Amino acid sequence: MPGVGKKREGIGVQAAGQLDQGEAARQRKGPEQAARILRAAVTASVRVMRVAVTVTVMPMTRVAVSAVGVAGVFAAAFHGPSIRKAGVFGNFVVRRRVSHPMTPEVSVVVPACNEAGNVAPLAREIAAVLRGRFAFEMIFVDDGSTDGTAAELLSARAAGLDELRVLRHSVRSGQSAAVRSGVRAARGAWIATLDGDGQNDPADLPTLLAARAQYPDALLIMGQRTRRRDTWLRKISSRVANGVRRWMLHDGTPDTGCGIKVFQREAFLELPAFDHMHRFLPALFRRAGSNVVSIAVNHRPRTLGLSKYGVHNRLWVGIVDLLGVRWLNARARLHLSVSEE
Repeated sequence: MPGVGKKREGIGVQAAGQLDQGEAARQRKGPEQAARILRAAVTASVRVMRVAVTVTVMPMTRVAVSAVGVAGVFAAAFHGPSIRKAGVFGNFVVRRRVSHPMTPEVSVVVPACNEAGNVAPLAREIAAVLRGRFAFEMIFVDDGSTDGTAAELLSARAAGLDELRVLRHSVRSGQSAAVRSGVRAARGAWIATLDGDGQNDPADLPTLLAARAQYPDALLIMGQRTRRRDTWLRKISSRVANGVRRWMLHDGTPDTGCGIKVFQREAFLELPAFDHMHRFLPALFRRAGSNVVSIAVNHRPRTLGLSKYGVHNRLWVGIVDLLGVRWLNARARLHLSVSEE
């Protein structure tokens, strides 16, 4: 059947033509793709040249600012939540990475104001006592110092105190505000505090921290200075103040003014915050339903600097605060419990 053979030949010719057309299209696609890549490269080169020209004519200060800004943008893009704000330059927010290898068990918060000469030795003592025993961090809060307190701390950190963090208040705000700033910034579930003058002995920290297991219902473990290393006036004023507090607040604590103490971070942040609250922590913790325990600790004489407290800011201000805390206690509901059905 000659007609069928011709049809088959026609189909073969048609298929061959389609193959030829497909091959030709593939051959054309290569040069077209190359052309697109070339156009993109040329466009990018032009942009780079424009940036180079702009940088050349810009003042050197703006060049530096732009470079830092671009670095901040790339850091924010690639590191996300592992960075924090360090400063603002022009329209760019510059951030630096924060490296925290582990979550500390305890954060040691030390308020300090004009304590140059005391803070670096104190930080080294704390590190020597806690290293190898507890996962910890140290947070020194510079409360508006006008001396070299902050610089001394930064030098100590650069010299190898990697656990040291330094916070700075823009204005002097008082010891209670400094302690609260440190607690809010802390990453540990438990807080230990010491005064920045070096009179509290860091060697007592392990004893206070160990007392948590012995007194599991105590969210505040206070130090008690059995032998004060102060002037006779400070000893007498402190003794009178402690007696009046115990009588009016029934806080059951013999030395509420002792700077070295250990408490649970979460419980502290739930307390009412006010200036000078650090003097009334036993009463405030008891008001919240916690037990409070006192442990005998060492006390050392001040070797450098001046005390920030005198008769005026201890006595008269303390009386006003005392009446306020008594008012708070009178309105507390200690036995309230909440259950969900």
